[in-house]
Amino acid sequence: MSSADASGTAPTEVHDILGVGFGPSNLALAIAVQEYNDQASHADRLSYVFLEKQDRFGWHRDMLLDGATMQVSFLKDLATMRNPVSRYGFLAYLHDKGRLVDFINHQSFFPSRAEFHDYLEWAAADFADRVAYGENAEAVSVCRIGGERLFRVTSHHTREPGRTTVRLARHIVLAPGLTPRLPAGVAESKRVWHSNGFLSSLDTLAGAEPRRLVVVGAGQSAAEITEFLHRCFGAAEVCAVFERYGYSPADDSPYANRIFDPEAVDRYFRADDALKRRLLAYHANTNYAVADLDLVKELYRRAYQEQVAGAGRLRILNVSRLVSAEDRGDHVDVTVRELSSGSTTRLTADAVVYATGYRSADVRPLLSAVAEHIEWDESGRPRVARDYRLTGPAQAVPLPGGIYLQGGTEHTHGITSSLLSVSAVRAQEIRDSILADRLSDRRPLVRAP
Repeated sequence: MSSADASGTAPTEVHDILGVGFGPSNLALAIAVQEYNDQASHADRLSYVFLEKQDRFGWHRDMLLDGATMQVSFLKDLATMRNPVSRYGFLAYLHDKGRLVDFINHQSFFPSRAEFHDYLEWAAADFADRVAYGENAEAVSVCRIGGERLFRVTSHHTREPGRTTVRLARHIVLAPGLTPRLPAGVAESKRVWHSNGFLSSLDTLAGAEPRRLVVVGAGQSAAEITEFLHRCFGAAEVCAVFERYGYSPADDSPYANRIFDPEAVDRYFRADDALKRRLLAYHANTNYAVADLDLVKELYRRAYQEQVAGAGRLRILNVSRLVSAEDRGDHVDVTVRELSSGSTTRLTADAVVYATGYRSADVRPLLSAVAEHIEWDESGRPRVARDYRLTGPAQAVPLPGGIYLQGGTEHTHGITSSLLSVSAVRAQEIRDSILADRLSDRRPLVRAP
């Protein structure tokens, strides 16, 4: 993994692929590239490296709740949809762990989230020497080395302030992940949390016996957290606050699920903007602000049984909005407004959890030095080709190679933009696009180690 830090010499190795971020999307890419390299001649292999700001591999660690399951089939893993006999498929993982027979007997398409995370870690371990953990990419620019135009990527080390590293690459694949979304005016604190950091934040209550906990939101994460808190803190009142009448079940019926098929990406990409908006509206209930029906029924069952017993701890504040949450150090003052009447309810809570979703990370700061080479739409989003490559204005000087985007492409590629469903196939499409670019290039091939 050749590079140069702030006090060293200029980098000499040129990577065919430099990936920014090493979550499931770029892990799927690493697998696709490595499986190509395994059958390619030494001269034709692709060299690759990834930068990851976390100190180790992790995917939504703070939502690995006991009992929480995946909402996608185990077959939509990192490789199977692309290569059913991959050694990196979920079934290969189960075989390696000695649990294949037991999983079959379990008769479920949906493993626990904890088990699927273990699978991701198992796969990521094979690429430890290709990932620079604890490095956050901060700038992409263009340079010329020995007559060749290349990308120059600068990263800073998250645990060593002031230290930076520079690497050279012919293609860049961005997988920046998601950014937690909070309502306007809300800031996280010791007792006000976003669900993204739920379990770590919950540790701050260790040893305490909370009397009231408030969860804001009506999606899967909100429902899971509400169920978890109600189950784990038997003396606490758990208040669920949302603007609708109740949790809406996710539509995971067979025909609706076709929106997650690889072929659906082609149809969505070809659609005009008006049809794209209609398709998203038609099928938003497959993914956004919805919860698993069994979980919805379980929460209703608990609330009803408590009503029968006359001692309710699960309190549903529906058609309502949390309008303020003031962290007072030892508690949170909460105000909830009932939307139809305008009446308010004031609560004293031990903590407030905002399960209010995510937005795609903004790649513009990272790409500011090459922004003029990229085409942006009226909303400031990059224009993206079918192969996930950012496009450039016709009058601009072409970039040295491709900048590809995994995530943040819902406006061009549909709902699957940031989801696991097509990660294996998307990785193949990006890999093959890079290979096609190299075949059309007369530069000497990189010799992979």
